Amino acid sequence: MATQTSFDVIFNTKQKKLSFFQNLILVAVADKHIDPMESDFLVSIGQKLNLTEEDTAPIADNLSVLSFIIPEEGLQKTMELQSLVMMVLQDGRIDDKEYNLCLEYARRIGYSKDTVDEFITELSKS
Repeated sequence: MATQTSFDVIFNTKQKKLSFFQNLILVAVADKHIDPMESDFLVSIGQKLNLTEEDTAPIADNLSVLSFIIPEEGLQKTMELQSLVMMVLQDGRIDDKEYNLCLEYARRIGYSKDTVDEFITELSKS
């Protein structure tokens, strides 16, 4: 996974950080349940992004009306997709709804199902 430096370089604005965090939360809640491992992962990403509870509360409060925010930069797209796949893997099982959201995100950034499956294979090993 990315180092803190690359996080700081890629997510260099509050808006990029919040958009990324929103995308992660959308995958986390896709199965209508946030597992403790998923929660821990969200907290750790939030800390890496230096987001406060005050920053993220509007996301949690508006989940039903939110959708993916697609980044413009290629490296950010790739890092976000990897992180979304990591979120799917947090609870030790691949939920269909979470997986399908990763596929939707991948499709919207121009990646294939094969890319998502490769990320799952690689990230499952770590």
